[in-house]
Amino acid sequence: MNLYIPIVGMVVLATVFVAVSMTLSVLIGPGRKNRAKYDSYECGIQPTPQPVGGGRFPVKYYVIAMLFIVFDIEIVFLYPWAVTYHQLGLFGVIAIISFIVTVLVAYFYVKRRGGLDWD
Repeated sequence: MNLYIPIVGMVVLATVFVAVSMTLSVLIGPGRKNRAKYDSYECGIQPTPQPVGGGRFPVKYYVIAMLFIVFDIEIVFLYPWAVTYHQLGLFGVIAIISFIVTVLVAYFYVKRRGGLDWD
């Protein structure tokens, strides 16, 4: 049971720090209240009422985010391969080359279709 005392101490210390910080920010911080401060905020496009018939919804921001996630997942797969490179042998090299080729084909397809253009 003595092994858990440092962990409990860190949890208590973190809780006290959060409580004190939140209390001090309310007491010391500026209290400028206005309508814009409490409105919901979304980056990118300004939220406007939709037309009666629906209308077009620009999805390019979401496409860029999804592409970032897809290509960022590649790192998640490359890191374990790099750690166990010597143990995998020729099979590991062939598997990672086929994986990288597949990702590069997808990347060039998206690039050719204009998916990475910000304009």
